[in-house]
Amino acid sequence: MIIMGYRFKPRLWSIVLTILFVIIFVALGRWQLSRADERNTQHEQLEKYSKQPAVTLPGTLVKLVDYQYRDVEIRGEYLIDHTIFLDNKTYQGRAGYHVISPLKIANSPLHVVINRGWVATGNDRSVLPPITTDSGEVIITGTVISPEIRTFEISNTIVQGPVWNTFSLDKYQEITGLKMQPIMVLQKDLIEDGLVRAWEKPESGASKNIGYAIQWFSLAVTTFVIFIVLNVKRTNSEIK
Repeated sequence: MIIMGYRFKPRLWSIVLTILFVIIFVALGRWQLSRADERNTQHEQLEKYSKQPAVTLPGTLVKLVDYQYRDVEIRGEYLIDHTIFLDNKTYQGRAGYHVISPLKIANSPLHVVINRGWVATGNDRSVLPPITTDSGEVIITGTVISPEIRTFEISNTIVQGPVWNTFSLDKYQEITGLKMQPIMVLQKDLIEDGLVRAWEKPESGASKNIGYAIQWFSLAVTTFVIFIVLNVKRTNSEIK
């Protein structure tokens, strides 16, 4: 095909590759946009639930999706022997742990994981900080989140005694033998136990996904432009 002295005659393989890459880049861009919509929906849900009173967590098995970001109230008893310290957590620039204990729900065979708050590591990391825990039945209030927590890992070791680098509910159930609700609760009670519960309110994160989507769409456009440039050549309008 010749237009205004330029010839456009791409080879079949270049057409196929260009179409393939454009389709892939556009699909990835659309996927990032869908993730942005999902994050916006989750953030709106968080904002809505933050204005509602706490609900009682039942003693029967629940689904995370039905309670995520909701404030709940739980009556039960801590099983201190199964407390773990989630490593590599910082607060105001200081190194520390998140203290995680299981709470046996009253009148139920189920337990729920409670993230009780942050505590500093101290000068000697071989000695874990003492944690004050009320004995007997307690009432806990907090916000439901996903029980899977990933942190910065300095080694491949996930579990090292009571100190964990990451938290996996399946792994925790396997080690403790406890039957758990599929949730984690960020404790919000104002009690004097030495733990810091200054939980950060998560942003939607949608802007990051939109940025990624723009990058993928830009790659699709760039691929098409390169295809055109490489396959357009000037023709000789005069034969000498």
